[in-house]
Amino acid sequence: MMDWNPEHYLQFRSERTQPSIDLISRIEFDNPSLILDIGCGPGNSTRVLAERWPQSHVIGLDNSETMIEKAKNDYPEMEWILAEAATYEPERKADILFSNAAIQWMDHHDTLLQKFYHLLSDNGLLAVQVPLFRDMPLGKCIDRIARDTRWKYQLEDVSTLLTIHNYSFYYDILSSLFNSTEVWETHYMHVLDSHLSILEMIRSTGLKPYLSRLADDIPKKKFEQEVLKSIEEDYPIQKNGKVIFPFHRLFFIARK
Repeated sequence: MMDWNPEHYLQFRSERTQPSIDLISRIEFDNPSLILDIGCGPGNSTRVLAERWPQSHVIGLDNSETMIEKAKNDYPEMEWILAEAATYEPERKADILFSNAAIQWMDHHDTLLQKFYHLLSDNGLLAVQVPLFRDMPLGKCIDRIARDTRWKYQLEDVSTLLTIHNYSFYYDILSSLFNSTEVWETHYMHVLDSHLSILEMIRSTGLKPYLSRLADDIPKKKFEQEVLKSIEEDYPIQKNGKVIFPFHRLFFIARK
């Protein structure tokens, strides 16, 4: 998959950052020494962590060079690391390991969560948000369109790039590792200007791996047109002309 585009991602900065704000507001931890933001992207969530705990050492980590460069440019006073989360070994253990809308791009969540557990200090806390994209009408429609004969050859294995499980899966793993585990789900009602706005919002995230596999501009445009048509069918226009885009997200906090 091609590298991420920070500018496109941040077109919907508010919608993407609000889950981080909500997750951070649920974290009870006094004076953490080290906070590690896994899959920090362009640093929008890492910035919220630094504002909540200004005396803490906050590190943002991502495997995207373009995202890390954007974070460095926007927040030069903070520390940024280009690395793979699954293999990263910090010099010291973190008190808080945070991840907002990132682990769905990593596989083997059972071993990944065990890895995160061992990156934490003795009283460490893990806080994660996972977008339940496959449960949403839009996620289902993209998967259906990708299985059409026009796209199947190029896109048949793209869905495997996303690893998403339900609350029961995560709870069982976390409760076997941590002393306490809290799990919840939230539907965010994003009020957007149009159906095209929904397409633009997912173009840099959930739709990105599909578009990356389509080699030419014409197939990409046709695929996007099919997705937009389905968006128009699934998400009605409100009386004021706006469109509500419900976005389903899973959260969990676990503490040693």
